[in-house]
Amino acid sequence: VVVQEDWKVDSVNRPGILLEVVQILTDLDLVITKAYISSDGGWFMDVFHVTDPHGNKVTDSKTIDYIEKALGPKGHTANGLKTWAGQKIGVHSMGDHTAIELIGRDRPGLLSEVSAVLANLHINVVAAEVWTHNRRVACVVFVNDDTTCRAVDDPSRLSAMEEQLENILRGCEADEKAARTNFSMGFTHIDRRLHQMMFADRDYEGGGLEVEADYSPLLKPKITIDRCEEKGYSVVSVRCKDRSKLMFDIVCTLTDMQYVVFHATISSDGPHASQEYYIRHMDGCTLDAVAEKERVTKCLEAAIRRRVSEGISLELCAKDRVGLLSEVTRVLRENGLSVTRAGVTTVGKKAMNVFYVRDASGNPVDMKTIEGLRKEIGQRMLLNVKKVPTSANAPETSRWAKTSFFFGSLLGRFLA
Repeated sequence: VVVQEDWKVDSVNRPGILLEVVQILTDLDLVITKAYISSDGGWFMDVFHVTDPHGNKVTDSKTIDYIEKALGPKGHTANGLKTWAGQKIGVHSMGDHTAIELIGRDRPGLLSEVSAVLANLHINVVAAEVWTHNRRVACVVFVNDDTTCRAVDDPSRLSAMEEQLENILRGCEADEKAARTNFSMGFTHIDRRLHQMMFADRDYEGGGLEVEADYSPLLKPKITIDRCEEKGYSVVSVRCKDRSKLMFDIVCTLTDMQYVVFHATISSDGPHASQEYYIRHMDGCTLDAVAEKERVTKCLEAAIRRRVSEGISLELCAKDRVGLLSEVTRVLRENGLSVTRAGVTTVGKKAMNVFYVRDASGNPVDMKTIEGLRKEIGQRMLLNVKKVPTSANAPETSRWAKTSFFFGSLLGRFLA
């Protein structure tokens, strides 16, 4: 029996408040197992059933106190999402940084090439998150100068970095829109920004047998859109394999598409999740046109799939140093492994990375390849190899606000 913690949120209703609340809960690595949303009229009332990533009741007093303050009348939601630090906490503890946003066509070895360029320019990677979907890749990288550990703000260095990175991202494609590089000294919530980048890149338009072959039929979400005549809502129903952050991904996408959620019911049934949203566009219209229904369906399916990974995950822990990411990704490339998703972070002087990989040719990863990796890098860093879990509550934790539970035992062994 899983003991859960219930959180009830009452507030004056305003645009975007549901996303703010869900974002706060998911940034704390809490798993939303059930939720009831009602925000019709001027009042917003939500009830969330949450557990920690292991399915246990939330008992940590600091976490509980933080949630109560964040969701309370003087909390982050009172002044809007821009004041909510979210994953900013962990990044800022690393010192000044420059954020680099990259988007382009995915190909084997791309992350290795990007890492090598940054290392050659004496740029240190302090954190990064990489997503791939429909042959496209989006990446947010936090970097600083490898000598001063300060943000890179020299225009000539930024220009050189941008030119080299775009050349790599563009590859052999002549289309200038095929790749984009942006810089920022500020902060954007990582997961939401990655969704926005891939949505703007129209990754949801990719399709065909080549792309469908990348996904197991069991992972394909079932999405339907109907009309509630009585209340004048469009009803979006989603049923798919359950996982953490699923509600965030769906609500984030609906919000960015300018849809308002008035009511919703979220539940988990064994390995599957069932989510139903009663929505209208911000202009008050419902989803009536066939083309718009198809677009919303494709966008939600893309949002769900961007975070899905099959195959093998590699968790590495090592003493941080400039060029470490370049070295690791080079070894992966030389062993015929393609990175489908990655998270990179630094805790003190320790670098902790997780890579979701598959064979570059599309075949299952050969365990002989994994053993070769162990021999090649196992002497210099700790390596955990896991088959990506298929259970309903397989945790996918943030690697920003705190040390991921992923690395709890791994970091302990490293520090021993």
